[in-house]
Amino acid sequence: MSAEHPTADAAATITPYEDGPLLVRGDFALVTPDGRSIDARRGTVALCRCGKSALKPFCDGTHKAINFRAGTDREA
Repeated sequence: MSAEHPTADAAATITPYEDGPLLVRGDFALVTPDGRSIDARRGTVALCRCGKSALKPFCDGTHKAINFRAGTDREA
């Protein structure tokens, strides 16, 4: 990956949205901790970060109702 285009060689990108989900785009596989496949159904998915979604591991918008707060920057 180059500094100018950090996602140029990536098969998938993961974008943390402020106070919201992780958006995963591209060629990826979702699996359970024991290795079973989770059907993503499409090339872009929103994964829950708040832990309250009824559709885990997918986001269902609950983060808005519970006022979930998380930044997008990596903590030092």
